[in-house]
Amino acid sequence: MPALAEAYTDDETQQQRADLYGLLGTLLGQLPDQALLGALGALEVEAAADPLAPAVAELAALAKTTDLPTLQDAYTRLFIGIGRGEIVPYASWYLSGFVMDKSLSRLRQTLETLGFERREGVHEPEDHMAALCEVMSHLVAEGPDGRAVQGDFFTRYLLPWAQRFFRDLQKAEAAGDFYRVVGEFGERLIKSEKQYLEAVN
Repeated sequence: MPALAEAYTDDETQQQRADLYGLLGTLLGQLPDQALLGALGALEVEAAADPLAPAVAELAALAKTTDLPTLQDAYTRLFIGIGRGEIVPYASWYLSGFVMDKSLSRLRQTLETLGFERREGVHEPEDHMAALCEVMSHLVAEGPDGRAVQGDFFTRYLLPWAQRFFRDLQKAEAAGDFYRVVGEFGERLIKSEKQYLEAVN
């Protein structure tokens, strides 16, 4: 516990946390393109004892060997589909079985209080997993003074459903190797963050 709390003053640790959330948000929030694959393939991952390292290293390797049309087809089948994709990436769906329920209204109020504004051209509800990861990335980047805010947001809007979502992604028929590993990466990040935020708050 003391080591985790002490790490909160470590700029490199915080930047890594922000980057991991940002990477996960990007992987889930947009149709993959060559720039994304190139950035992933260029990642240098230190194995060490980090529980996230194997999944990130595997993503980097897959980015070098998987062709773009295959990935784009997988993303479309998973998250877009005809009417809806195989996976529904919204908190409200996981929590109530409906999209845009009362939990989304509460989230919007929280985002407004935190100073987040909806970007122009964005049509997805704010409780999309990618959007929640982006919010966490920004909250982490703001520094250690906001650790209580990070913990509260994580506990209220990610913890109740995120691990189920990432396990479903790993088992999805359309996931293939790439998005199966995205699911593993997400599940490990949520588990790691739960332990981390409980220790420092």
